[in-house]
Amino acid sequence: MVTEDDIQLHFRNKILFWGAAFLALLVFVWLFNSILLPFVLGMAVAYLLNPTVQLLGRAGFNRFAATLIILGGFLLVTLAGLALIIPLLYREIMELAEDLPGMIDRVQDMAEPYQNQIQNLLGKNGEDAMSMLGQNTEGALGAGTAVLSGLKTGGAAVTGFATVLIVAPIVAFFMMLEWPKVLKWGRDLLPRQHMDTILDLLKKIDKKLAGFVRGQFTVAVLLGLMYAIALSLAGLRYGFLIGIFAGIFSIIPLVGSTLGLLVSVVVAFLQTGDLMYVALIGGIFITGQLIEGNFLTPKLVGDSVGLHPLWVFFAIMAGGALFGIVGMLIAVPVAAVFSVIIAFLIQQYKRSPYYLGFEEERMEDVPPEKAVTPPAPKKNKKKKKTGNVGKS
Repeated sequence: MVTEDDIQLHFRNKILFWGAAFLALLVFVWLFNSILLPFVLGMAVAYLLNPTVQLLGRAGFNRFAATLIILGGFLLVTLAGLALIIPLLYREIMELAEDLPGMIDRVQDMAEPYQNQIQNLLGKNGEDAMSMLGQNTEGALGAGTAVLSGLKTGGAAVTGFATVLIVAPIVAFFMMLEWPKVLKWGRDLLPRQHMDTILDLLKKIDKKLAGFVRGQFTVAVLLGLMYAIALSLAGLRYGFLIGIFAGIFSIIPLVGSTLGLLVSVVVAFLQTGDLMYVALIGGIFITGQLIEGNFLTPKLVGDSVGLHPLWVFFAIMAGGALFGIVGMLIAVPVAAVFSVIIAFLIQQYKRSPYYLGFEEERMEDVPPEKAVTPPAPKKNKKKKKTGNVGKS
């Protein structure tokens, strides 16, 4: 019979083993953070494109030819898109870097009457608060201006981008080519005792990743292009830049469109001062949300995803704080994986003696033929009254 000590020891050993494995993974990512970006992108591209390679394989193409066709087409489309987008982004970044100080001065002039009213209401505390707010705002805006100026000069960022363009396709090619072997190698490493459970978890993880990563990333790209084109056609300054970044942040549901709406409305008001024009810009984002909610997300993401926006937002912030841009890139897939694992752990906990109690665990260890079945409750039969008919 399994004792309470045996259960606790087995549970403790499991926690130690998987905790050590997870810690080793974190140490690996931390040590090689500076060189992981192209490898992460390459593996992500391989994962996204592998289903298409499998379709060509079922159509009669060998793995090598299918990989070349799919990856080559993907790279051509990506490079063509970058060739069109990057010059526009670069131009608008330069314009924003030049115009930002003037925009800041104008916003401060517009806000000055309200600052005086707040100071009059709050007295000395209001003056201290407004002074502190002004100092922090100037520091933040100065940092933003420095970042934009740095983007103008290029430098190391260009070298890093070129490295990614060279290494990531190589990684993607070999991962796509060797995908069946990689899966077989990973399957052979699984512990035999828990193979079925782990494979079931991996299927759920793949379903969630396919639903969210493939679907939500596609939605983000389409929304970014739609916002960028619509804002540019509407004549909004930096409209292409704002639209692209709104699409990027749309990886977190509602966040990208909300940020894009706020920034666009402010820029539109500073650009023209016409409320009708501001309403037109706001209508672009409202229309984008209607298209996303009624067409894009139901078709591309579906109902297979259960990632809450707050969970995604926390994951991206945590990934960025721990591992920089690499952490932000892997944050959403890791969040999807963790959501499946946490749901599984909660399910196992509710089946364990730590939730049910150890008496229930011991009862489960008793063979069915020796289990004592409790007697069925007796039913109280009510006798029908016959009355005094036929009696003298």
